[in-house]
Amino acid sequence: MSKIDLALTDLKKAFPEDFTEEQIAKGQTLFLKELAYDAHKFYGGKMMTVPKAGMYGPNWFNVWYTPGVSRVSTTIREDNSASFELSNRGNLVAVVSDSTRVLGDGDCTPPGGLGVMEGKAFLMKYLGGLDSIALCVDSYNEKGEHDADKIINFVKMLQPSVGAVNLEDISQPNCFKVLDTLREECDIPVWHDDAQGTGCVTLSGLINALKVVGKDIDKVNMAFFGAGAANTTIMRLILQAGADPERVIACDSRGGLHTGRDDIKADPRFYRKWEICEATNPKRVNSIVDAMKGADVLISVAVQGPGVIKPEWVSSMADKSIVFACANPVPEIYPYEAKAAGAYIVATGRGDFPNQVNNSLGFPGILKGALIVKASKITDNMAVAAAYSTAKTAEDRGITPESIAPLMTEREVFPREARDVAMQAIKDGVARVEMSADEVYKKAEADIQEATDLTDKLMELGFIKEPPMSLLEGALQRAIDQVK
Repeated sequence: MSKIDLALTDLKKAFPEDFTEEQIAKGQTLFLKELAYDAHKFYGGKMMTVPKAGMYGPNWFNVWYTPGVSRVSTTIREDNSASFELSNRGNLVAVVSDSTRVLGDGDCTPPGGLGVMEGKAFLMKYLGGLDSIALCVDSYNEKGEHDADKIINFVKMLQPSVGAVNLEDISQPNCFKVLDTLREECDIPVWHDDAQGTGCVTLSGLINALKVVGKDIDKVNMAFFGAGAANTTIMRLILQAGADPERVIACDSRGGLHTGRDDIKADPRFYRKWEICEATNPKRVNSIVDAMKGADVLISVAVQGPGVIKPEWVSSMADKSIVFACANPVPEIYPYEAKAAGAYIVATGRGDFPNQVNNSLGFPGILKGALIVKASKITDNMAVAAAYSTAKTAEDRGITPESIAPLMTEREVFPREARDVAMQAIKDGVARVEMSADEVYKKAEADIQEATDLTDKLMELGFIKEPPMSLLEGALQRAIDQVK
C-alpha cells in the first residue's frame, strides 16, 4: 500500500517511521490543510447549483419561467406558507457568517469564511439531504466596528427566501445577541451551530463517556475552559441535562466565572456569560489549574493548541477522567499527550483522531428534522433531544473509551436525529406540520439517500472529477517537509 493510500485510510502510517507522536500529530494537521488548499483550488470551491426540474421540450421554459410561473407568484402572495411547497424554500438553509471567528484563525475578513460556510453546505447536502447557500456578510458599521444589528437585519431581510438559517463563526459578544434576537423575532428556525450545534454534540459525547466510566452526570465535577458562544451553550445544555451547577467551574482567559466577576456583570453584552457566573462555581475558583484538580470532566473550547492544556493539569484530575479538547483546527492538547497524562477518554473536534465530537454530527439531521415539520424555531429541548438521539446511535452499536460518538460515515445517525428533533418540535408546539415519527424518519432517510446517490452518480459520470494523485502526493510531501 502506497503512502497516499495510507493517507486516505490511516493517516498516521503515511509519515516516516522515525517521526515522533508529536511530529505525526503536527504532520496530520499540515497535510489536511495543504490538501484542502490544493483540492479547493482544483475544484474552485465545493458547491454548485443544478436544476431539480427537467426540460421536456421548449414550452417548459414557459412553465418554469414566464408566463406560467405567474400562478406560483400569486398563490404565494395570497398564502406565504405556500412558498414551502411551491419553491425550494422548504429544503433550503442559508449559512450566514461575518467571518469574525473562523475556526482558531480569528477574524478572516468577510469572504475568508467562505471555505467553512461552503463546507457546511457540502455536509448539509451529503449528510442531511438539504440544499444550502453560503452567505458571508460585511458586519462593519461606520465606526469600523462589527455590528450585531447589521447581521440581524440581514437575516430578517433574507428569511422569506429560506426555510432556516445556520449562523456560523460570529465572534462574541455579538454572537449572543444575534442568535437570541433572531430566534425570537424570525418565524423560521435560526440556529447558531458554533453554539447550539457544538453544545448538542458535546452533550451527546459526554452522555456516552459517562456511561463508559460508570459515573452519573449529577455527581461528577466538571471544569470548562473557554467561555465563548460554544462553551456557554455547552454548559447550558449540560446543566439542563442534569449536571449539578455547584460542581461546575468555568474559566475564561481572565479566570474563573463566578458572581465576583464584575467585569462580566458590567457589560450587558456578555449576559450569557453572566448567567454562568450566577449559576456555577460557588467557591469562586479562579484558575483552570485549580478547577481541574480532582475534576472528572474537562471540556475545553478555548484557543487552538497544542500546549494550551498542560499534561500535569490532566494528571491532577480524578480517576478515569474525561477530557474533551475541542478547539479547531488544533486541539488544546493532543490526545496522545492527554492519554499519557492519565486521561481515560479523550475527544477532539477532528475526525482524524478517535472520538470526534464535532457539530458536523448534529446540524445536518437537526436542521432536516426542523424543516420537515416546518418548525418556527429550534428550542433547547430539541437540541437536547438530538444529543440523546446521537448518543443512542453510538450506544446501539457499542461504545468504548476510543469510540463514544458515531462516525460521520455512520449515516443512520442523521435520519434518527431528524426524527427525534421533529417529534420534540411537535411537543414544544413550534411545528407547523404534525407527522408521525416513522413518517419523518422515512422522509429524511429518502432525501439523504437521494443526495448521496446524486453525488455518487456525478462522480461516476465524471461531472465531479477525481483529484490527481500528484495533488495528494504534493500535499503529503509538503507536510513532511514542514515538520522536518
